[in-house]
Amino acid sequence: MSKLPNISTSIFTVMSKLSTEYNAINLSQGFPNFPVDEKLTTIVAKLAKENVHQYAPMSGYVPLASKIATLIKNSYGRTVLSETELLVTAGATQAIFTTITALVKNNDDVIILDPSYDCYEAPVLLCNANPVRVPLNDDYTPNWESIEKACTSKTRMIIINNPHNPTGKILSQSDFEALESLLEKFPNMLLLSDEVYEYITFEQKQISAHTRENLINRCIMISSFGKTFHVTGWKIGYLIAPQQLMTEIKKAHQFLVFSVNSICQVAISEYLDIVTITEIKKLYQEKRDYFRELLKNSRFELMPCEGTYFQVASYAAISNENDINFCKRLIIEHGVAAIPISTFYADGKDLKLIRFCFAKDKTTLDEAAKRLCSI
Repeated sequence: MSKLPNISTSIFTVMSKLSTEYNAINLSQGFPNFPVDEKLTTIVAKLAKENVHQYAPMSGYVPLASKIATLIKNSYGRTVLSETELLVTAGATQAIFTTITALVKNNDDVIILDPSYDCYEAPVLLCNANPVRVPLNDDYTPNWESIEKACTSKTRMIIINNPHNPTGKILSQSDFEALESLLEKFPNMLLLSDEVYEYITFEQKQISAHTRENLINRCIMISSFGKTFHVTGWKIGYLIAPQQLMTEIKKAHQFLVFSVNSICQVAISEYLDIVTITEIKKLYQEKRDYFRELLKNSRFELMPCEGTYFQVASYAAISNENDINFCKRLIIEHGVAAIPISTFYADGKDLKLIRFCFAKDKTTLDEAAKRLCSI
């Protein structure tokens, strides 16, 4: 008997497979197709001949952990103790999985805000806990009244994603004030803040949970070098948590992966000495603006994109079919792959919206836009 009977092949796998079958341009999965910074690949080439190929410490390569703590201090003004409050992980997904399995118990409730990324629910179910899916408003702002109604004495955790995948929405000051008020009312509730796109924001400045004194003692922060430095295949992330929570998280981590890819940790550690992390924002804002300009004369209506490297678009002026069928037809008939937003909802809510990834080179975006504008 399956422990995850209602979870099947992910929509990302389905659309990517169909994209390959029809030789379509794949704007569905969230991975860049442009080259990694040559300075980073040069570091990797050098390290390949050095003695960095054995197990790293369980918590992470010590110089990297120290530089992450410095990065957090410089970015958010927060002091993190790298020895006791920081853990390098095999990507953000492993960080999320490990956190939930370490801290959520049988029959606990976990609040998940829909539309939500698909890696949140499975670890909750594997803990024999209850994912409680609460929809965001149609403009993707949180409905704090609905969220509070969904919370009970059984609620162990609420998960936020800021900037938000798939919509690119960023939480506001008032959202954080409402969140702080919520946690005051439910003193046993933890916050898991997925901020993997923290350095990919545009006009709207991101407010990080790192900056909220009322949250950090009950918050597990998730970050991703894979997203930040567009090396998604390296699967290098990290999490920050108070020591008492980190102790439990490390217990699970040591039996899940024990330690993370050593050469990649050393490479990122050296790269942090020479890279300006704010350059990432400029890179992706240029791509976002370019893609939006290319599509301005299409029949797609582009939704606001405040962060991430995803652009949500309405196809309501083009078709009345459901978003899954529209995305399949988009691949088969027009050669462009996207992700239907309904698959991010527990109830499959269909607002005739799809998600494009614009983390692509100019040639790819040009050709994709040409095809999309012909519809």
